[in-house]
Amino acid sequence: MSKIRFSIVVVAMLAMCAVSLRAEQPDAPGLAQRADLDALRDAIRANRKALVAANLRLSDDEAGKFWAVYDRYQRETTTLGDRLEKVIQDYITSFGKVSDDKALKLVEDYLKVEADRVALRRSYMPEFAKTLPGRKVARFYQIENKMDAVIRYDLAATIPVVEEETEAPAK
Repeated sequence: MSKIRFSIVVVAMLAMCAVSLRAEQPDAPGLAQRADLDALRDAIRANRKALVAANLRLSDDEAGKFWAVYDRYQRETTTLGDRLEKVIQDYITSFGKVSDDKALKLVEDYLKVEADRVALRRSYMPEFAKTLPGRKVARFYQIENKMDAVIRYDLAATIPVVEEETEAPAK
């Protein structure tokens, strides 16, 4: 198993342990999902920089330049994550009684966050390219994508799917 895969699996397992511990606590509807999301977010944020450091193998010169850019990038990424969390919380709060209009607004809000995430990654690529060789920039973005895939997988498990509206039987 590659070092990156192993590191991501470890973070995922830590996140799942935190999620399962919180899920065992009796809560009102929606609070359990909130606790799951909080635990997942906290586990990933706490370990993200360490995972990048362990898997990027930077020289001292590269590290000095890279981490300053990375820290700014992460602050902006965290802001986007907070926006996504608000969209998810809005959905969870209205789950079961979400109207068509509300569902469309939630999708629009989600797509806006995703578009902003792509724009942010694109805007930082030249800055990362000034601090690292191209192959390391590509590796960094791959590491980021793998961590995001773990997060999205866990989010998918905790977020219920919008139910189809059932029609009343004809008489």
